[in-house]
Amino acid sequence: MDSSVIANLAIVALPIVFAITLHEAAHGYVARHFGDQTAAMLGRISLNPLRHIDPVGTIAVPLLIYFSSALLGGSGIIFGWAKPVPVNFNALRNPKRDMFWVAAAGPAANFAMALAWALLFKVGMSTPDNLFTTAMLTMATAGVTVNLVLMVLNLLPILPLDGGRIAASLLPNKLAARYARLEPYGFPILLLLLFTNVLGVILGPMVSVSEHVIEGLFQIQL
Repeated sequence: MDSSVIANLAIVALPIVFAITLHEAAHGYVARHFGDQTAAMLGRISLNPLRHIDPVGTIAVPLLIYFSSALLGGSGIIFGWAKPVPVNFNALRNPKRDMFWVAAAGPAANFAMALAWALLFKVGMSTPDNLFTTAMLTMATAGVTVNLVLMVLNLLPILPLDGGRIAASLLPNKLAARYARLEPYGFPILLLLLFTNVLGVILGPMVSVSEHVIEGLFQIQL
């Protein structure tokens, strides 16, 4: 294994882990705000990644994608998932309305983190060039990209993704109930899209546009 691949992995691991885990913590925080204490009672409203890590989604899948891309020269979009934060929608004060905000909290957290990493990148660009600066710029670039990938991925209108929850909260009750019946098929659909590379085709342009927006906001070139 090329030592540079291992070094880069060590640098990008932090933004990947926090992008995934803070996404879940945001769901729990907003759910508590609207009356559901489930995540709070289980200790899931936490900045500690160990409370959110899923061995497959947080570690194995991102590593597999990363090493496949590095070794095979591909351009795979790195993504993953954490243990879903439990939300009892019936405990929310207004379940259908509040579901929108609980679901939107995850992608919103990723967007906020992408902005924070972009700011760090801008700071790094004004810092004298050295090994520390190079590592910081690599980490910041990964932070922006990973968070935008997770944001866009989770906004797809497929249950159980956040975009599916948002869509269900906006649909009339009867349509929302019918739409909710599709949830058992959501994960197989995502796997099919992933392994046929359709997911990358869908996400790629949207992530690229989002990166250009952030580059314009901060006047940087990732």
